[in-house]
This record gives sequence, structure tokens and C-alpha cells, in this order.
Amino acid sequence: MERVECARCARSFDPSLTLTVCGCGGPLLARYRLDLASRTLRPEALKERRNDLWRYREVLPARGEPVSLGEGMTPLIDLPELAGELGLARLAVKDEAVNPTGSFKARGLSVAVTAALERGVRKGAIPSAGSAASALAAYGARAGIEVEIYLPRDTPTAFQSESRLHGARLHLVEGTIADCAQRMRAAGSPRNGWFDFSTLREPYRIEGKKTMAYELFEQTSGELPAVLICPTGGGTGLIGMWKAFEEMRELGWKLGRPPRMVSVQAEGCAPIVTAFEKGADSSEPWGQPRTVACGLRVPSALGDFLILRALRESGGGAVAVSDGELLDAARHLARRAGVLASPEGGAALAGLRRCRQQGIVREGESVVILNTGSGMKYLDILDSREAREA
Repeated sequence: MERVECARCARSFDPSLTLTVCGCGGPLLARYRLDLASRTLRPEALKERRNDLWRYREVLPARGEPVSLGEGMTPLIDLPELAGELGLARLAVKDEAVNPTGSFKARGLSVAVTAALERGVRKGAIPSAGSAASALAAYGARAGIEVEIYLPRDTPTAFQSESRLHGARLHLVEGTIADCAQRMRAAGSPRNGWFDFSTLREPYRIEGKKTMAYELFEQTSGELPAVLICPTGGGTGLIGMWKAFEEMRELGWKLGRPPRMVSVQAEGCAPIVTAFEKGADSSEPWGQPRTVACGLRVPSALGDFLILRALRESGGGAVAVSDGELLDAARHLARRAGVLASPEGGAALAGLRRCRQQGIVREGESVVILNTGSGMKYLDILDSREAREA
């Protein structure tokens, strides 16, 4: 890693420092000497490496031994029957449910906790819709870091129990993740020595998430899909993967055209979709967000401009789906493909259906949808009477 750079004003920072956001308020992104990294980080050299996300060590911000639970290298599962129904050449799901703590948040928090520990952090806090809390609690326990968790009071109990079992101190807050963030910062971060692990308020969660794109390149032998469908709350996964495709090109990998990125949100909380449709460069906070997909109930994203930039640079799009649609799609994945997806993963399939209707995805194309987490933590929602009747 050569420097850390503000995504808004391009100001550079010393990567050895404990960093949060730029003085201008912009999120920070890690930048690497890719000319040096390309000497060893080559697709053919990866076969002999460890089978987790730390196989891409040259483009990750760690000097020593990582704080790891075996995250990454999640399966890419073909869905030929669904591909045929939707008129696609190929459809596959990148199933992040098999990560430690059951979601792709494990990627980001493994890297963020590793980087923070190397910089002397011993206390951390996070506002979360559910999955990030579980991941920080687990990786904090692994690293010996004290963890404070702020969750909406109506978060499914599985996430609450998981955080407590890993030894985190849990605070339940009325409202959304935005209310949790406000309560957390009022309570003392960073005054009490807590490091803020919030989405894009430190530079390195995105570095863990981007490894999904590197894995996708390996799993498709460089034949990337035409379209990548991403459920979007805070957007670190989408931003990170687009960053990774840019890095691969600079590394000299035979990339071809990267996928068109498509953001899927819930109709009850769709700030990115609204901004995209208006042609705006940033989004407006969503009033009274409502959706059963906890990870999509994010009324505003610090990296909104980066999400919108990735959608437009890739030639992609943004769609919103109803709770009924995403629950139906999650149940469809379970019954027809054996993939017990989270409601957010269901939103990805529902979003693909909407994209086919709108012509965003064309007949005969190849598509990968992202299941961001396990349906095991949402059984009361997925198997409710309302879901069964959806």
C-alpha cells in the first residue's frame, strides 16, 4: 500500500496512521503500487496460495498475520434452470452465506480489524443493521478488541444473540442504522477511545469486500459475467468490486470488459435508485425507511456518489423491488436451487427479474447475482405467513 486517498478531494494520507474520513468528509480509499504488486499477483500464481481472501495479500492493507476466520473463496453456484426461465446464457449466484458469521460482512471486518489492530486500536464500535455487528463482534473477539454494538431494536434476534455471545456490549436503539450511528457517536466515540468501524468511515472494510471481484475473475477463468446484480445498502460491496476491476486492469490481468453493475434496493428504502433515475451525483436521505431486508434499510450512504459513479461508468443500472418480490425470490432460490438466501439475496434475484422486464439485462447474457448473507438468521421472516403468501 502506497497511500490512502480521499475519494472526494484526492488528498493523500500516510497509511501508517489510524484514519477515519478526510477533513472534507469524504471516504478514504487505499491505493497500492500495482506496478510492484503485478510482479507476484498473477492469476497463474494464485493456485498455490491459501484458500481465503488473504490470497490477494499484495492488494490488502496488512503487514503481519491477519485476523482471520477463513473468510472468502465462497462458491459460485450455477442456476441453469433459472437461467433458462429468464432467457439467459448463464446465471450463477455468488453465495456469501458460507462466510464466517454468515455474510459478506466477514470480509470487510476481517480486513478492517486487522488494519486497526496493527495501528494500535483496542476498542471498536459500530452501528449496524445486523450482519456487520455479528462480524465485528466475532473478529473483535478473535483480535482481543473490546466491541460496542448499536442495533435497531427490531433487528432479528439472531444478530443480537450472536453479538452478545461473542462478548460485545449490545445497545438497542429505536429507529434505523442512522439513529444507531447518532446514538453511538453521542455516547462517546471517539471520546472514549472507540474506533468507529462504520461503513466507509474507515478505509479498509471496502478492501475486504473487493476480494469478491478477484474471486469472481478466478472462478470464471477471466470470463466475467456481462452483469453483476448487487443488493445495496451502504454499498461497500459494489464500490469495492468496481475498485477491484480497475485494479485488475492496472495489474495487467486479461480482464476484457468488466460487468455492468446493477444496484438493487427495496421500494421502501431506495435512495440510490431514486438518485440514479434523476441523474443525480448523490442521493437524498430516505425518510421513514421500511423493508424486511434489514441490510437494505439504510436511509443514506456515505459512499452514495461512489455507488452512482460505478453504476454509470459500468453502463449498469438501479432498480427497486417490493418486499413481496424479494421474499418470493428468496423462497424461490431455496426451493428451486437449494440456496437459503437472506432477504437481501432474494432482492438480487427479484432485481434481476425486474432488469429483464426493463431491458437492463438482455436475452442471452450471462449474469451473477450476489447473495450477501444466510437466510438462517431470517427464518422468522422468510417462513412467516406473509412470506408464504407472497
